[in-house]
Amino acid sequence: MPGLKMRGLAFLFALAVLAGWAENSPAQVVDDGGPNRTAVMIPLHEDINPLSGALLKRKFNDAVDSGVDVIILDIHSPGGFTYVTFELMDMVLDADNVETVAFIERDAISGAALLSLACDKIIMLPDARLGDAGEIVMGADGAFRYTEAKSRSALAQKVRDTARATGRPVTIAEKMVDKDMIVFAATDKNSDEIRYFSNKEWDSLVDADDWVKGKPIREGGAEMFFIANGRRAVELGIATETIPSRDRLAETLNVREPIRVLERTWTDTMVYLLNTGFVTFLLIAIGLVALTIEFGAPGFGVGGLVSLLCFSLFFWSRFLGGTSGWLEVTLFIVGLIFIAAELFVIPGFGFAGVGGIALVLGSLVMASRRFLIPENSEQLTSLGYDVLTVVGAFVGFLIALLLLSNYIGEIPGLSRLTLKPPVAMEGATAAGAAERTGDALLPGWQRVEVGDLGDTISPLRPGGKMQVGEFTVDVVTEGDFVESGSRVKVVGKQGAKVVVRPV
Repeated sequence: MPGLKMRGLAFLFALAVLAGWAENSPAQVVDDGGPNRTAVMIPLHEDINPLSGALLKRKFNDAVDSGVDVIILDIHSPGGFTYVTFELMDMVLDADNVETVAFIERDAISGAALLSLACDKIIMLPDARLGDAGEIVMGADGAFRYTEAKSRSALAQKVRDTARATGRPVTIAEKMVDKDMIVFAATDKNSDEIRYFSNKEWDSLVDADDWVKGKPIREGGAEMFFIANGRRAVELGIATETIPSRDRLAETLNVREPIRVLERTWTDTMVYLLNTGFVTFLLIAIGLVALTIEFGAPGFGVGGLVSLLCFSLFFWSRFLGGTSGWLEVTLFIVGLIFIAAELFVIPGFGFAGVGGIALVLGSLVMASRRFLIPENSEQLTSLGYDVLTVVGAFVGFLIALLLLSNYIGEIPGLSRLTLKPPVAMEGATAAGAAERTGDALLPGWQRVEVGDLGDTISPLRPGGKMQVGEFTVDVVTEGDFVESGSRVKVVGKQGAKVVVRPV
């Protein structure tokens, strides 16, 4: 019996070893028969703007860092900002050790078409459209018109270089952005090679006698930008191939299914929402109002928390949106320090206050832009919109303070910004009041003189109130904190500003 048990255990052990060998055998791995390449898809279903471009860059870099073999840009876009498009094209062209594919199910127009040109492959549905990338800009009258020749020349050169780098017909690619040129096919007399020329190239062609000039292609006539559907784009060599539906994409690219899609996360949605003009306006206006309340309140209260929340959300969204860095945050903080110094340390309101406001507003504008000086009309228009948003929020902040002025005495910390009429002391007689009618009608800052002594009836941080005889007066220290109930002396007056010092 022991021998039988030993043989049984040995048999079971042998089966386990064989099962483990079979599970890890190379034959089992290869027997899968499926493709080994991995792919991710990144949707671009909106216009190309600084924010959408920054989000696309972040997802593209994450995909590259993950080590996938193929990155598919699912493009359905009308295009957008030229300089953002150039940045995205360079990003795709510079991607090493990864295949880039533009998948066009419906439309890739303008800048979206140029981004597609930068990809290694362009796969389209038969009726999808690609092209029409002429650069336009809105004029002062609100009408769109073509940009100046200098800008169009830079665009045409960028398109030629991109088409050459990805092995596509340079002339047809250039026709996407140049409506004046005429494109036609020509056949080499010796090799029967077919190439596409523009009328400009043909006029300067040295060996023109070696070519048989054909008729212009129907998409390459004068006064039109090149645009074609998927079938025609493949025929002309712009697109790689067409597929009948999205379901065939993985098979065509020989990648594993299902293809992982990098959809927009809640963080992306939040960043996009916080970067909209209306929300930006609210964040700045509310943040400034809350900051003003905090400057006038003792300690750190609700105003400081609300202001911190508003400006933290503002700069956080700009950081993730790719338009802000630590320079803008530093300028903003320095501006607040200047304003605080002007309010609490330096008498009057002068250079520090004006400089602080300029730094704060300037940093908010800079945080919304990736360029310092606009280089073209497109960037100038974008900068004007951001300046208008920030200045509008500042005006809204001033209007809010004006509306709050009726209730400012009820708001903790802001009551010291207004002068209240003196209140008669309890027990005062009518005769006594009549004797003091002249002085009683004057505000406290006019009744107090340098050298007068009084007692603080609120903490001075550094502003607050002091009691002098039967009246109170709004005062400010030279920067020191003074507890309530302390004895102070008036050491200076500057208009309505009364400066005191502890004694």
